[in-house]
Order: sequence, then structure tokens, then C-alpha cells
Amino acid sequence: MTVDTYTLVESNSKLELQTESESFAQVLINRSVEPAFCLAANGLFIYVNDATCRMSEYSREELLSMTVDEIDIDFSPQVWSELWLLKSESLTFESRYRTRTSQIFKVEVTLSYVEHQGKQFICAFAPQKNDEVVLDVQQYADKSKNCHEDLQKELKTSVSLLHSTLESTSIGILAVNLKGEITYYNQKFLDMWHLPTTINISKKYKRSKVFFETQVKDLEVFRSCVWEMSNCSDRTRYDLVELKDGRIFAHYSQPQRCGETIIGRVWSIWDVTESKRTEERLRLNEARFRTLAETTDAGIFLIQGNHLCYVNPATEVLTGYTFKELLTDFDVDKLILSKKLRQVNNQDSAALGEYQEMQILTKNGSQRWLACTTALLDGMFDFAGKPVELITAIDITDYKQAEFELCQALEQTKRLSEQKERFVSMLCHQFRTPLNIVSFSADLLKRHIHKWSEEKKGSYFDLIQDGIKQISQLLDDILLFGKAEAAKLNYQPTEINLNQFCGDIISQVQLANSNQQSINFVSQDNCTTAYLDLKMLQHILCNLLSNAIKYSPDNNSVTLKLCSEDENIIFQIQDGGIGIPLKDRQEIFEPFYRGGNIDSIPGTGLGLAIVKTLVDLHGGEIAVESQVGAGTTFTVRLPSVKDFRSD
Repeated sequence: MTVDTYTLVESNSKLELQTESESFAQVLINRSVEPAFCLAANGLFIYVNDATCRMSEYSREELLSMTVDEIDIDFSPQVWSELWLLKSESLTFESRYRTRTSQIFKVEVTLSYVEHQGKQFICAFAPQKNDEVVLDVQQYADKSKNCHEDLQKELKTSVSLLHSTLESTSIGILAVNLKGEITYYNQKFLDMWHLPTTINISKKYKRSKVFFETQVKDLEVFRSCVWEMSNCSDRTRYDLVELKDGRIFAHYSQPQRCGETIIGRVWSIWDVTESKRTEERLRLNEARFRTLAETTDAGIFLIQGNHLCYVNPATEVLTGYTFKELLTDFDVDKLILSKKLRQVNNQDSAALGEYQEMQILTKNGSQRWLACTTALLDGMFDFAGKPVELITAIDITDYKQAEFELCQALEQTKRLSEQKERFVSMLCHQFRTPLNIVSFSADLLKRHIHKWSEEKKGSYFDLIQDGIKQISQLLDDILLFGKAEAAKLNYQPTEINLNQFCGDIISQVQLANSNQQSINFVSQDNCTTAYLDLKMLQHILCNLLSNAIKYSPDNNSVTLKLCSEDENIIFQIQDGGIGIPLKDRQEIFEPFYRGGNIDSIPGTGLGLAIVKTLVDLHGGEIAVESQVGAGTTFTVRLPSVKDFRSD
């Protein structure tokens, strides 16, 4: 079927068929089993047949309001522009389409450029491919494989550290999601509850739940502080749970978050039976109190006002102070650095008390964390008829350190996961565009190499060469970043004529950018030579100047300033470009991170990370000042030779 058989007329983004023969042609196209459609110059669908609607799962009305890049995952604006410039009668290539329900499949697209009655459009057929043809990029993938494996290894190490920390702690750990389902527990938790081997804790945990509830004295209190508490908001909670065998467990819970979202609760559980029994015995008999206090490992303080009335021997171990020092005009505020109060929810309403975590400063200057229970002994002991506060304390410094290391490991795991995700996304995106250009140009050359002039063939060979250069530069950046992260780069300073060096760098950058923008160079007279690493400094300045040009309008100039201050060499690169949003400035030196306002501008997210590493190897500093829409200034401060040789 040719265009002469019927005429396509565009009206309200739709094609109306004229004459009876044209209506017959439309019926044939609509009933074709292969997807067929027509596109305007801006990529807008102006006609689709029934097979296209079935393939995409969109209605005809929906498709006629969409552009082809909304369903074509591999759509390239550059390839599309080249097609219109070539005005090729027929072009076939592979692509991937996404349906309304996010299913992805390969298609073989055949495009034909048509001019009719002064209008231009593209006719396309897109049958689905059942076989997969994968472009061989193994030669490039091998070079980046090591970097990816290093990230995987570091991620596994962090997860292993997190697991080891949780399993080695003396505290039982339990995590429950918002549905009340158990999502994690450590071995200490199982040991504390004496869980039989015949019962396995699963996500639904029906049998294990029954087991736990049969072990506690007060079932309602246990349900409210564990199963029902998982649905509570972001408040923390401290509970005492008494078991039928006489043991008492302290349950401290706090929300489990994923970012800002609460996804459940985590319990830290430890046995406070000895501590609670000590308190109970103190209430029964003052005479027995001293005997117990002298033998327990828990520190016991009796405080009246701001002074100590009594301490047991264990407090000497906890604080480093002697018995005599603590009881002779000792200021309690000198000992306690901070307190964190937790309200106790005890099933025994008569047992009033508080739970506190105290940070103390010992005599030798070290800091310890104590888990303390406090109670007011009004009238229980005779201290001039005034009330006395009883504090029973156990050392939880190791637990707090484990908690800190756990948070660090979680943060490291999150950071590595984000880096891995950004790395994979960047790698796929940055390889796809040049490979599409190479594939497209090679396909055209294969079809028309005997017809085209040498000049036209040369332009497509240039496109292929440019694509290969982009891939090569990407791999060079990845390899350089990998060496920097593995500390395999050596700092080798040589004497540099700074003015001549900066002039050469400016010429190099302008040549690479086809002299499209001017670069102004301003240098102080007192800044002539310095000992710096030539290759590293070249990479630093080339990257910053190239970025300044890339993110600035064509009519804006870039300025490189050179000066010295306090035996430091200062390079300042200033542009009038798009600027960096405030929320991105803290992250721009992280690997694979790209600002939120540069999605349409190609880049790897590695450049500034490499620059920061090279500046650090010099023992220098890099700072950024920016305003969105007004421009950005990067300031690099590197120590001069005197600073370097004196080390």
C-alpha cells in the first residue's frame, strides 16, 4: 500500500480518511495484526490502529494525546532528530515498549518518512520480537565489573557487621511490623524466653505467640506492651513484664523507621530480675538491705537532695571513686552528665518508679552509661525524717556502644545501597545513549554506504567515533574513581609554572568544547610557581571548567581566578549558569549523585567525587557557593610546597 492510495489529513491531532477507497484502506490497517501508527514531527501520535491499542493497553483516545517517548523506553531525541534530517524512506531498528501495566517487551520498529500535501509525518510498524538480541558490550562491562563487585562486597560486609552486632549483644532484640507480625529476633531473645526447639518463630507466629502468652503472669499487660503497641505512633515506651517462673524482663521499645515512615517497632529486652528483687527486699527490711547491697553487682545509691547518704561497693567499680570520696561532701551533679527519663508501665500499680538512662563521668575521665531504676523511700529508712531516693544501677555502656555501632552500620548499609542503585542507573543510562548512536549510525552506513558521498559517510563515522569516546571517557572516570577509593593514587608533586599551566588548561577545555564559550583568566602577580601533582591538578581544573561551560548558557563566559593566600594556592572557577539547589549542595561530592535540576544534561555523577578525592590527596579543601539561576563558584585551596615538605 502506498501513500498515493489514500490521503492522510491532520485534524485535531487525528487523521481523517477521505473517499471510499481510503475508508477501505483504514479498515485494512485497523484490522492488521501488527501495530501500525503515524507520528508528527514532535513525536505525537496522530493515528493508531487497533493492534497498537492492544499492544500498549491504552485506548485510541489516550494514545492520540500521548507522544512516542511515553511508551518507548529507549527513545532517543538525538536519533529522532537525525531521522527527520535524513528524511529516510525506511529505517528499521530495535526498541523496547512499556504498556499501561508496566510490562516491557522488545519490538522491531520500521519507520518511513512521508511528505504529502505539504505535511510531514512518520508511518511506523512495530511488531513484537520474540527473540532477544543483546548488543555485545562485554569489552566495556568487564572494565566496570570490578567497581560493581567492590560495592557488593562492602555492602555484604556492612550487613554481616550488623548481624554480628545484633547476635553478640547481651540484650534480647525483637522487631514487629505494624500488622503485629514478627520480622526479626536474635538468639539472645530465644534464650531468654527458653523457647522449645519444637516451636519455630515464623512471620505469622501463631504457635509461638500462644507460647509467649502462657509464660507471663499478666496477659493483658503483655499484649498491650508488645502485640498492640506495634500500632502506636512514634512514642517510646518502657515496660516491666513478670513471668510465671518469677523472672522480670524490662522491655524498651521505639519506632522502627524507613526514612520518615514508621514501619514497626523494635524491642530491647533484658533481665532485671536481680535488680527488681533487690528493690523489693529493700522495702522489706533495712537490715537485710545492707547485706544485699554489699553483695549485689548492681550499684546502689541512696540520695537525699544533692548528696549521697549511702553507696554500696559496686558503685566504686562503676564510678572509680572510693566509698569515702562519694560520702564526703560529694556533689552528685559532678558525677551525672545527662539523664534520659523513661516512664515505667508496670502491671503492679502499687509499685511506683521510674526508669532512667544516665551518662556518668568516672574519676579517670571516662564516660559510662547506666540503666537505673529509681524509687522514693519515704519513711522506709531513717535519715532525719527526710525522704530518700533509691537508685539501682547496672552498667549498659557496652549496650550503648553496640547501639551506636548498629546505627552506624545501618547508615553505612543505606549509603552503600543508594550508591549501588545510583551506579547501576548511571551505568545503564550513560551507556545506552552512545550505544544507540553507534548502532543507529552503523545501521545507516550498512544500508547506504555504497550510495552516500564520502563527506556524508564521514559524518556518520564521526558520530560512531564520538559515541566510542563517550564510552571510553565513562570507563576512564569509573577506573579513576576506583583507584582513588582504593587509595592506589600516589601524590607526586612537581614544580609547575601556574600561569602557563592555567593557560594550557583553558586552551584544552575550549578546544574540547569547540570554542563555543570564552574563559577569562585572572592571575595575581605574586602567584607564579608551586609544587603540585601535575596530572591531578589537570584533572581538577579540566573537570571544574568543563562543568562550568556545560551548565552555563552559550552567551555566558566562565572565569578562572588564580591567587595565593597564607602559603596556599587558590583556584576559583566562576560561571553564570543554572546554579545548584541548596538541598543538593551537601551531596554533590558523593559518587554517582546528580543535582535535581540537571536531568536533561548528560553526566555520570563521578566528576566532582573524583575532584574531591584528588583535592584531599593534596591535603587541600574545596568549597562551593551557588544561587539557582545566577551561577556557581567552586574554590579549590591547595597547600604550597612549604606545607608539603615540612610534613
